Amino acid sequence: MKLVRSGENRYRLKRQGKMLVEGLVYANDYLLPLIATDKSLQQLADAAGLPGVVGPVCGMPDMHEGFGLPIGGVMACAPDGVISAGAVGMDINCGVRLLVTEVPADELDPPILRKLINRIERYVPTGVGRKGRNRGITRDIFEEAVHIGPLGLVKRGYGLPADLNKIEEGGCLPGADLGAVSSRACERGAVQLGTLGGGNHFIELQVISELYDRQTADAFGLCPGALTVMVHTGSRGFGHQICVDYSKILLAAAGEYGIEVPDRGLACAPIDSQEGKNYYAAMACAVNYAFANRHLITHEIRKAFVDVLGKGRYNLGINLVYDIAHNIAKWEEHGGQRLLIHRKGATRALPSGHMGNPSIYRHTGHPVLIPGSMGTASYVVTGMEKAAESFFSANHGAGRVLSRTAAKKEISKEQFELSMSGTLYNTRNYRELLDEAPGAYKDIDQVVETLAAIDLTCKVAKLEPLAVIKGKD
Repeated sequence: MKLVRSGENRYRLKRQGKMLVEGLVYANDYLLPLIATDKSLQQLADAAGLPGVVGPVCGMPDMHEGFGLPIGGVMACAPDGVISAGAVGMDINCGVRLLVTEVPADELDPPILRKLINRIERYVPTGVGRKGRNRGITRDIFEEAVHIGPLGLVKRGYGLPADLNKIEEGGCLPGADLGAVSSRACERGAVQLGTLGGGNHFIELQVISELYDRQTADAFGLCPGALTVMVHTGSRGFGHQICVDYSKILLAAAGEYGIEVPDRGLACAPIDSQEGKNYYAAMACAVNYAFANRHLITHEIRKAFVDVLGKGRYNLGINLVYDIAHNIAKWEEHGGQRLLIHRKGATRALPSGHMGNPSIYRHTGHPVLIPGSMGTASYVVTGMEKAAESFFSANHGAGRVLSRTAAKKEISKEQFELSMSGTLYNTRNYRELLDEAPGAYKDIDQVVETLAAIDLTCKVAKLEPLAVIKGKD
């Protein structure tokens, strides 16, 4: 796979073999050599050969090898094209939610921060397979969550109605139908609402350390020194089971429709086929479930803050900034065309004035939330008009540079502790976190600057970590 430079931080993957369109990769001098260390370019080329694909197939600065489409990949398909579970990802609507408080971070010493993360973890179960603690969440609420997202929870008294205006798609992707979901997926989903999970999922207490665009930061409610809370999780076992189920269904369907699948991870079917329609309906269920999951976690975080700080001198004022997805497929208008945009490990980034923004952020563009690795900074940015070339997409994080296995082998205790200096974490056994150590990821500053330098995004704020909650795998 050969990349051809086509401008600052832009590289074209020219058509070759069975590619129908070109690829477009965003990288700077630091990131470019890292692309050659895995199969992400080949995966991008494979996606560029699927029926109905509309070019370019894009690779974000955090791109790395995944299952099917690379993580950090964006693939657009025309209505007569295909839909692919592997181009959405295993954790459907894995996404990020940012809360901002009125608490000055510098007034919270480590013992208080420790109390906060301990109390949050008491309310929000962490780790793979963990069940939710809210026994009052019945099957009825689960069904509401998958069909209408957080709105169903708000009706039952969980969370704030005002939050619904600050969620991508308003927290509800149309077209969800639980009838397209397996009983096994439903069993897993019904008991995991309000849980964090494992892997790279986290809840992190942060401080706003720097503002780049004060006017936009004011609109987002961000001010220097304020304590923020970032939540990164998705649709849990519910979405995972849907992806597993439909990867098999779509692989069989591809053969029936005469589609040559270059890799099992890109199993697909025509969008307008019954299999394609069923996957979209099931995926939408998982999308809405994930929005509801992060909404319920927010409700529990607010309770934890009241428990620890509510009787003090603080006006907590815990407000939602935004909630955004980064594993999703949805219909959008681009260049006058209606396209199904698959974003896998990539996030939507609309500019100011774009009608796709929620009304509250129409004049600024919605917040784009980009978490760093554990122990490193995170960013809030906005999309710019030039991002039209990437279907208004941006990176979703830092992007791995070491696999989980390699990280556990190569990162020493000393390296891990040095990288986490000053950041509290919720386990005494550092080995449980090695696969998520900062050294396993690319430099978040370089990744964010790659798009900001060419005016695809505009940096708004930088957030530094204070304490992080991770779940066990």
